[in-house]
Amino acid sequence: MAHSRHGLDYFDQQFHLPAVKLLPGDFVATHNDKLLVTVLGSCVAACLRDPTVGVCGMNHFMLPDGGGTSTVESLSARYGVQAMELLITDMQKRGARRDRLQAKVFGAGKVLDGMNVVNVGELNAAFVRRYLEVERIPIVASDLLGDTARKVYFFTESGKVMIRRLNTDRLAKLAQRERQYRDSLASGEGPEGGVDLFD
Repeated sequence: MAHSRHGLDYFDQQFHLPAVKLLPGDFVATHNDKLLVTVLGSCVAACLRDPTVGVCGMNHFMLPDGGGTSTVESLSARYGVQAMELLITDMQKRGARRDRLQAKVFGAGKVLDGMNVVNVGELNAAFVRRYLEVERIPIVASDLLGDTARKVYFFTESGKVMIRRLNTDRLAKLAQRERQYRDSLASGEGPEGGVDLFD
């Protein structure tokens, strides 16, 4: 199996590579030459790589945790803790070792209006930094926080990551969809990976 079942396969015409686009709640691990792509507003994506064996992975999560719930819903990769553990476990199944992993982390932009009490992006950025520090996984590159949305391209063969910042029109659309996704998580109705941010 080339990669996990999460994410949508396509062929990227710009880079001429087989690619997987990740939606909120997705994670992908692979040992093949792939392009992993996602679009982030306040969400965070961690790009992990074991350079010794070439196993790579990416996740895309919306919230640091499930609010302390113990339901099946809280085990979803849409939450940071589970997203990190599920991705690392899947990478280990393909030969990666936790003590060799390197991380590149992106996202956590302030793109949602009406969130004066809690800045989801700041919580996500703090979570992913703390998690990786505790797990002793070095962050070798990052682009977190700010007021911009990002499109992330992770080239698994080299470990290179490219970032494209989105224009104002795209940012407004992304913010609207993130708000809908956040609300669906709060109500417990959101299907995993049910929001496509790639129109």
